[in-house]
Amino acid sequence: MIKLKLEICLILIFSFLTVNTAFAKIGNSGYRIINDPKGVYVIEINTSKIKNGLVPYCSHSLETNKEIFDKTGAKFSVNAGFFDPKNQKTVSYVIVDGYVVLNPKNNENLMNNKVLEPYMDKILNRSEFRIMSDSKGHYVYDIAPHFDKIPDGLTLKHSIQAGPLLFPELNLENEFFVLVKDGKIISESASALQKYARTAIGIRDNNVYIFVVTNQTPMTLEELADFTRKWGMQKSMAFDGGGSTSFDSKDFHIISEKDNQARKLKSFLILK
Repeated sequence: MIKLKLEICLILIFSFLTVNTAFAKIGNSGYRIINDPKGVYVIEINTSKIKNGLVPYCSHSLETNKEIFDKTGAKFSVNAGFFDPKNQKTVSYVIVDGYVVLNPKNNENLMNNKVLEPYMDKILNRSEFRIMSDSKGHYVYDIAPHFDKIPDGLTLKHSIQAGPLLFPELNLENEFFVLVKDGKIISESASALQKYARTAIGIRDNNVYIFVVTNQTPMTLEELADFTRKWGMQKSMAFDGGGSTSFDSKDFHIISEKDNQARKLKSFLILK
């Protein structure tokens, strides 16, 4: 009887370790895709296996996520920063190899908008996903406001801005995704309070997770924040969402625009 109880305990311990070893089944590709729950896809990336493979990609005009996936030969591509579809210019900073390649200050529709002018500091300082390296060439991943100082000993390689920060604090007001006056929300950006398809990125133990929420299970940003928390993220932030939500890999092609028409976008995150 004691032997049987011991065997059962060992089985339970082994099962627990198997489930909670995040990268136990990740092969040479460095990532895996989990459907959890139906209509929500979680892409787990073991950064120790991808080296410098995770990079931003920017389109000179606008292109679909699938077009970028095909063009770059990436292992996967996912939508990222905000943009203005009217003039095809960015609303989010993107840095590649240390250089600012997309700058929202060059978007006259944004910068000359008198309604947004009082809140421009919040918009320009929205959260960004950062890829940095240390003196030994090790990569460090983080999420921080755009104007936050790069930590000592690290060099910024790439970054993509979007927002808001989801976890450990939902920064709707501080990043001007909602406008609050007299304790009441009087406006919102990016349909922050509505249920929509969403894209998010998170970090746990210096590994990266991407969350793709499809039209099957739409979420508010608050619900998305809670979802990333339940997945154990130490930090998470939203990318552009709604009809922009899209993900392409060899086996998955996800779009969220109406009538199954892929939206043309400005910036992407790809795994080479």
